[in-house]
Amino acid sequence: MQRMDKYLKLIGLTAAAVFYLAAVTDAAAQSSRNCGPRIAVVERLAEGYGETRQSMGLGANNAVVEVFASEETGSWTITITRPGGLTCLVASGQAFEEVAEALPTSDEDA
Repeated sequence: MQRMDKYLKLIGLTAAAVFYLAAVTDAAAQSSRNCGPRIAVVERLAEGYGETRQSMGLGANNAVVEVFASEETGSWTITITRPGGLTCLVASGQAFEEVAEALPTSDEDA
């Protein structure tokens, strides 16, 4: 049951990231200061912020969307990796937490 709750939380985060990415233009996402080779970006998130991958999904145009977060500091980062291998930072913030709650049913308010 606990694994299922975690799975639902990760799906929710990934869905939110995909919706956010749909609103971001390609030009903004490919700004040179926010992008780099995937291995370099992942290493920087791990070494600099203690963030590890928490979820991932396939977004528009076959882009891989990933959510990285640190359970210790609460920092989080959403990245998108294009088919060519370029990884861009899309959003970041603080106070990351896993929420263990069921999604509302269709007859409940959100």
